This record gives sequence, structure tokens and C-alpha cells, in this order.
Amino acid sequence: MQVLRIIKRNFVMNDEEDFRLLFNGYVRPHLEHCVQVWSPYLNKDIECLEKVQRRATKLVKGLKNRPYSQRLALLHTSSLVKRRLRGDLIQAYRILKGIDKVDIEHFFELDDGGGYDLRSHSLKVKVQRSRLQLGQGFFSQRVVCVWNSLPSSVVEASSVNIFKKRLDDWIQDVDF
Repeated sequence: MQVLRIIKRNFVMNDEEDFRLLFNGYVRPHLEHCVQVWSPYLNKDIECLEKVQRRATKLVKGLKNRPYSQRLALLHTSSLVKRRLRGDLIQAYRILKGIDKVDIEHFFELDDGGGYDLRSHSLKVKVQRSRLQLGQGFFSQRVVCVWNSLPSSVVEASSVNIFKKRLDDWIQDVDF
């Protein structure tokens, strides 16, 4: 909120291009820094972060009295929840495809599926059990269900950029 107050005091945002430059340059990095590691799972924490973006979108001239979802649509941006989910799925893709040089077994256990599930993709991941509720918020836990629900056309992309494009198209159609 401090960065947002500095922007409000020093800049006049007349259009969405000004907003995009200032918000993406100064505010969003604070909201999304290392999000795959510390991603909030309590509703109060999620709302606290989303409140910053809500307030920032009201700074654009002519959008103050519109609903939040309409402001996001007009500014061609998405909620922070969807951005965190997108980041998680991109990181999962990078790990499962071997782009990031980490040991896959530390994060995921691939599910062979027994060859019976013909409608899903080839990189299905097993859901690991967690004794504590805290463990369900870990990256390797929270990304599994959404990853397994991705269509094969998204998962079997040949590069990260193609994956991002297909993922963006898929996320627009799905409501979270």
C-alpha cells in the first residue's frame, strides 16, 4: 500500500497504459515476489493482497465506480489468484519437462494411470497425502489437482512460451 500511495501522490493515471506501466513496474513485483514459495492459502491473506490490486485499479480515471471484475476486464489483467495459479502451473511445467534442473521426485510423483485414462495427458501427477493441513498449501500439493485437469494440448506444448499461451487461453475459459 505504501508504494501505491507514492504512485498516487506523484503520478496522475489518465489511461490504462499509465496504469499498466506503473502497476507492473512498481506494485506487482511486491505482490508476486517468490509466490511459488510463500503463496498464501488463508482467505484473509489472499484478500489482503487482492485489496492492494483493487485499490490500484480504482486509480485509473473513469474506473473508480465500476465493479472490480469489470475494472480488471477493462485493464486486460487478471486477479492475483489467477496470476498465482498461472505461475504455479508454469513452474510445474518447467519441473516436469526437465527445464529447471531440480529433482522431480522432491516435488512430484508421476502417475502412470495404468493406461486406462485415455482422455487425460501423459504427465499426470499423483496426489500425495499430507498429515497436516499446512502441508496442503505447499507448492507440490496445491498445484496437483489443477495440473491434472489441464487438457493434453496445454501440457504437451513444445516450449514454455507455447505452454504460457495455451494456458492463458485455458484459464480465461475456466472460473476459479
